[in-house]
Amino acid sequence: MIWSQKPDLEKLNQFCQNTMCESLGIRFTEAGDNYLLATMPVDQRTKQPMGLLHGGASVALAETLGSVASALCVQDSSKMAVGIEINANHLKSARSGLVTGKVTAIKLGRNLHVWATEIHNEAQDLICICRLTVMIVDKK
Repeated sequence: MIWSQKPDLEKLNQFCQNTMCESLGIRFTEAGDNYLLATMPVDQRTKQPMGLLHGGASVALAETLGSVASALCVQDSSKMAVGIEINANHLKSARSGLVTGKVTAIKLGRNLHVWATEIHNEAQDLICICRLTVMIVDKK
């Protein structure tokens, strides 16, 4: 198991209240020994003007998953996780329904974490893949 703090889905969803996560409808739904899952609706909050899932919404889902996952891996309470780079490949569009992101670690170092997030639609088609780099820094 990679977690320093066992993921508590109820607490994670409460933590996201009054943030962009809540505005976009992002909900943590599952935690395994080495992954987290969250869903996001494809609706008026997350679509671009042409009616497709906005790429920025997909990136927001991926950054949320990776940042929270890093925070759960940090062992030193005087440290915190901050995203420093993210990239995304948008592979297929979505017009409705729910998308699910699954984040897994690529590398968990002392100062840097690298995460991969795959986002699938309800038909399990891969619609986006993202890589996030997170730096572990001192809390201020």
